Amino acid sequence: MKNFLIPFFLFTVYNLSSQSSWSYLIQDDLSNWEIKEGNAEFQLEDGVITGTSLLKSPSTYFATINHYDDFILEFEVQVSSGLNSGVQFRSLKSDNSRNSVYGYQIELEADKPERNRSWSGGIYDQSRRSIFLYPLSVNPIARTAFIPAEWNYIRVEAIGNSIRTWVNGIQCSNLIDDTSKSGFIALQIHSIRDELLEGKIVKWKNIRIMTDELSENRYPSEDYAPEINNIDNYLTNQQKADGWAFIFNGESSEGWVSPDTNLFPLQGWEIDNGILKVLSSDGQESSNGGDIITSKKYKNFEFELDFKITKGANSGIKYFVDLELNKGEGSEIGLEYQILDNKFHPDGSQKFKVMEFNNEQWELKKDGIKKNRGVASLYDLIQAEKFNHKAVVAGEWHRAKIVSNNGNVEHWLDNEKVLEYNRYSQVFKALIEYSKYSKWVNFAQQDSGYILLQDHGDEVSFKNIKIREF
Repeated sequence: MKNFLIPFFLFTVYNLSSQSSWSYLIQDDLSNWEIKEGNAEFQLEDGVITGTSLLKSPSTYFATINHYDDFILEFEVQVSSGLNSGVQFRSLKSDNSRNSVYGYQIELEADKPERNRSWSGGIYDQSRRSIFLYPLSVNPIARTAFIPAEWNYIRVEAIGNSIRTWVNGIQCSNLIDDTSKSGFIALQIHSIRDELLEGKIVKWKNIRIMTDELSENRYPSEDYAPEINNIDNYLTNQQKADGWAFIFNGESSEGWVSPDTNLFPLQGWEIDNGILKVLSSDGQESSNGGDIITSKKYKNFEFELDFKITKGANSGIKYFVDLELNKGEGSEIGLEYQILDNKFHPDGSQKFKVMEFNNEQWELKKDGIKKNRGVASLYDLIQAEKFNHKAVVAGEWHRAKIVSNNGNVEHWLDNEKVLEYNRYSQVFKALIEYSKYSKWVNFAQQDSGYILLQDHGDEVSFKNIKIREF
């Protein structure tokens, strides 16, 4: 029944649009297409373009000669089981010999079952930011829309800074981004290293595009596909309606103060071009400008910012900060979303040993790596789970989000949830008893607290700092 209903639904939807507004990108031959990169072959037969996977070839992109800015694109695609594919749009080619094609890509994956991601219809930024701009971790309903090895109906709307995608009538993504405004469309055959995947195919047919009458033919956005906004210092109408507000306006220190003076630090921090930056002081905690906190306390909230670390940097976002807990030197005390260069900072691979006294001597019982100080972890308490795409890299922007609602707390990294806990639970209280926080009575149990950006002596940049209260 499912395989019948989906094509019938889409046939009906397709015919809602004016037929005269569509242009088909597959003609009698492929003269309006060209290979941009890679060595895989593409052939045209009976209106179907077939791309064949090739071992040890870089990803191959079969691209339109023409460039397109605003458009609605529809096509059907069939991806052999085990392959990963995609379609580029608003994409360009650099002069570099390797990974020269960059831009937006709608993900089309029929990977091995053990990968268990199912992000077809999500939006990846190929060879530019090299992260998922819209992972389907935020839209679980869409994760079952794509059917490997079967024909799937795909729709992409790229209109202004709004990018939306559908797979088999299910909305998958709802992205606000303005990184590129025009470029070619390209069919991708992903690079492969497994000999068993060589010779497998991806097929495309009925590729058509609309460049006029776009407003009249847009699909409405669904509530289950939340909006992700990547434009700096900008709130969409939807975000405003949802209660989001900036607590850093990109121009002044308004809303942030030193916990010691109730004024913004005179040194150690700078504001420039919409970015709030803590400056380097040789890795010494709170020894230069010191931490900064919000001017008010928060109870139930969703807090989000973008951060960029330097090589080996350490910082953090603390929340439910209680200024009464630490009266001496160092940082204020609170729950901490760790910001860290896992690769080059020692806390990213901190070794630990567990010793046991037996027969009048100490014996090593456990030797390993302490992971709860890595990026996005709840510092010294809960390790962040492995997420599905590129790790945090020095010099690139990444997104942190903290959600707190009546004791339930979530940490998110690059739009993926990486940990969850309840700060009122017995499990959490037991963790506190065996941590450095045990010396503070009722640690993290207060109803509300300040949010803090940490000065740990390393240069770290922040932008798009916003919050909504529940």
